[in-house]
Amino acid sequence: MIKYLFFALITIFSLNSQEIEPVTWSYEVEKLSSLKYKITFDAQIIDGWKLYSQFSPEEGSVSTSFNYINNRLDYEADNIFNENPYIIGYDNVFKMDLFYFENEASFNQTISLLNKDINQIKIEIDYSSCDDELCIFRNETFNVVLDSTKNVQEDESVSLDDIQKYNMLELDLDKSSYSSIDIVQSSNYFEIFIFGLLAGFLALLTPCIFPMIPLTVSYFIDQTKLKYSSATSASLYGVFIVLIYLLLSIPFHLFDSLNPNILNTISTNVYVNITFFIIFILFAISFFGYFDIVIPSSLISSSEKKSEKGGVVGIFFMSLTLALVSFSCTGPILGSLLAGSLSSAESGATQLTYGMLGFGFALALPFTFLAFYPKYLSMIPRSGIWLKKLKVSLGFIELALAFKFLSNADLVEGWGILKREIFIIIWVVIFLIMSFYLFGSYFDKLKFNYKSYSGWFFLLFSIYLISGLFESKNVRLLSGILPPEFYSVYDNKNDCPLGLNCFKDFQSGKDYAIEKDKIILLDFTGWACANCRRMEENVWSKPAIFKMLDTEFVIISLYVDDRSKLSEQEKFKYLNKSGNIQYINNVGRRWSLFQQINFSNASQPYYVAMMPSGKILTEPIQYVSEKNFENWLRTSVEESTK
Repeated sequence: MIKYLFFALITIFSLNSQEIEPVTWSYEVEKLSSLKYKITFDAQIIDGWKLYSQFSPEEGSVSTSFNYINNRLDYEADNIFNENPYIIGYDNVFKMDLFYFENEASFNQTISLLNKDINQIKIEIDYSSCDDELCIFRNETFNVVLDSTKNVQEDESVSLDDIQKYNMLELDLDKSSYSSIDIVQSSNYFEIFIFGLLAGFLALLTPCIFPMIPLTVSYFIDQTKLKYSSATSASLYGVFIVLIYLLLSIPFHLFDSLNPNILNTISTNVYVNITFFIIFILFAISFFGYFDIVIPSSLISSSEKKSEKGGVVGIFFMSLTLALVSFSCTGPILGSLLAGSLSSAESGATQLTYGMLGFGFALALPFTFLAFYPKYLSMIPRSGIWLKKLKVSLGFIELALAFKFLSNADLVEGWGILKREIFIIIWVVIFLIMSFYLFGSYFDKLKFNYKSYSGWFFLLFSIYLISGLFESKNVRLLSGILPPEFYSVYDNKNDCPLGLNCFKDFQSGKDYAIEKDKIILLDFTGWACANCRRMEENVWSKPAIFKMLDTEFVIISLYVDDRSKLSEQEKFKYLNKSGNIQYINNVGRRWSLFQQINFSNASQPYYVAMMPSGKILTEPIQYVSEKNFENWLRTSVEESTK
């Protein structure tokens, strides 16, 4: 008692004379398993001061101690922390040998949870610190977050019941065979870049681009407007064209950073898909020549006027004028690129950037060339009936694509109004009419041009589609565009890919896998996921792969865009990483969160081979080739026997 009174007097004096805290604390947490965590406290000690060990003699300074404030029924832990080696030395204040640390100290302890719903532990640290003349006594409390990835905590909006439902989604997984990373196939980025490139070259053939050719040539022939060499000015022109289209993708990256699954949520939203359906119908009507979609003339005039300033600013606004003037023709093509990227659950914002890069590059290439060599203007073919045919043909394509978005809404909501056969018939009608149009410009005069290669192409394409009405596998080149094979007007009781046995609930599938002693193939998929359909219909259908899936695996297909409502007992809320409340009120959101919690991934398709015990057999994969997928399945089967 006398020691503590003495120490209190020293502390009061030191508080009035010491402005800088001698010791500063920080902590970090290492997750050892789903229920075990290692907590480490690090102390930084300023020069000349000491922090005393937990084992320092009681007759001397107040030793460091750790106290748990939470209910000890929720976890097991020792109050004595492991600490790094201390110094034994003479203390001038207490006139005796004490155990202490200088400069820095580290303490750690392992906590085993008895209640998995606990994610925060309050720990109080009592300690003293002295120099050769003064001492301070401190008490600090830390609210230690065990798993920062969960970001789940009880507040006014999120109850303990919500937290318990969230934690029920977490599996006790053995991931020792792989490191959990978000795998993105670079080939997909290359494909979307090529698609954007082709879309850009297609846009060059539209009538809206032609007015910009003489404008570009006249601008770069006038050397008085250019402050740089022809090569530099032309290069800047091309760079600015690409940059303008790249900037269009930036907002989608911002959306994606708020919630990794937001693009999937947007792309599978019924209202978004219906909106795209209507927009594409309008695009088609515009291409048919009934009206034009144009940027307001005042905006174009303003941009064109600013381009007259010359220099870098002038070249930039010349590029912007190109983008604005050509919008009535490039808008529908960009809309297709945008919608296609959003419809991909696999890194849609990044894919959109690659697509815009390809589109901008294709558009910039010839205009950069013209800016550098204006004399080659005479080589460009003059506009005529071929341009009109091209524009109308684009209208038919836009019309066909419109029904793809109506199909997405139908699949996600399960309306059953656009089954596979109905969809194919609609496309057959569209492309048959398109082929007849290409055979003859004027139906009233019956002037059919039987030498029209494009007409024959789309006629043969229509016949190809018709074959799909009799045998689904005939049109598997269009997997991902057409509705799934099992989404048929015929009475299909099995709504699993290729008629395989599958489950759409994790626990039911796991119980069956235990009963049959099989491997689980966890298939994160989506009704509106194009790459999922391509994998199922073009890869899973191969005899060797199909046999393994049928005999060795229990398929659990979890649809992240399933809009079926959860019961009131199943619904819950949680705080996401941005600190916003997320509502889990339908089946798709639950499985999407399930994927993020356990695999730190928000892409589809995403395949996990695992034992019912929770052991992951091989590193999860996504959209891959037939050979790679077969090898992955075989490796998983081999690992399951070890």
